[in-house]
Amino acid sequence: QVHLVESGGGLVQAGGSLRLSCATSGLTFVAYAMGWFRQAPGKEREFVGAISRSTRNTYYADSVKGRFTISRDNAKNTVYLQMNSLKPEDTAVYYCAADLNHHSGYAPSVSDEYDYWGQGTQVTVSS
Repeated sequence: QVHLVESGGGLVQAGGSLRLSCATSGLTFVAYAMGWFRQAPGKEREFVGAISRSTRNTYYADSVKGRFTISRDNAKNTVYLQMNSLKPEDTAVYYCAADLNHHSGYAPSVSDEYDYWGQGTQVTVSS
């Protein structure tokens, strides 16, 4: 059975940092591109960023580019989202997702392309 478990969320002041982790089990981690999405109250889920299974390529939403960094540790079956210079508009539930991908250098930005999802972790940024 596949599990994706996010951790590291919490309450932080604007300008602060958080590091989210997503530990996976039950899948061949190196075969999956990994993505992060978020959903704020009353809004649709949106793409944050993604990393290809080869780790060569990362992709970011314009709203987080330059502030957020995705990385993965294939030995630990874990993907990370380092979030710096946080803003109140970053407040949301953050989800990680896994996409079984045949292209080593590609990671999708569309949620429908992902096969497995975590339960989410709350990030709240106070002004």
